[in-house]
Amino acid sequence: MGSRRKARECALQILFELEFSPDHLEEILKDYWAAQPVKAEVKEYATWLVEGLWQHRAEIDRTIEQASEHWRLDRMAMVDRNILRMAVFELFFEKTLPPPIIIDEAIEVARKFSGDEAAVFVNGILDGIYKSLKKDRSDHEEKDRNPDKKEEEK
Repeated sequence: MGSRRKARECALQILFELEFSPDHLEEILKDYWAAQPVKAEVKEYATWLVEGLWQHRAEIDRTIEQASEHWRLDRMAMVDRNILRMAVFELFFEKTLPPPIIIDEAIEVARKFSGDEAAVFVNGILDGIYKSLKKDRSDHEEKDRNPDKKEEEK
């Protein structure tokens, strides 16, 4: 198993704990790492995921809710919800990995921790989010290439 996959699995376990004690991030991280000896790069990436996701949780949750028709976030399985949160955070902020790899990793983590149906569910929502992000970026790049369009829109 690669370091990033292991980091995602650690982050998922930490996020699960945070669902029950959302105001104790630092304490949960400290306790988790004391009980889980892992390589430095695993700890670093997992901590980056958890802290960043927790900081941007409102924006990430809005993105997931917009993409998940007929599914409120609070009605999703806790594991699935946190896998989606991690992947959306990575789609927004991880610039060194292509989005299809981020999505594939989320699907595999969902399959391992929540089953095949969850993997399909996670794939469907993340695919929609990715297409929306791609369209938004494409529209933004088009405006950058055509400054006249910016003026027309004002």
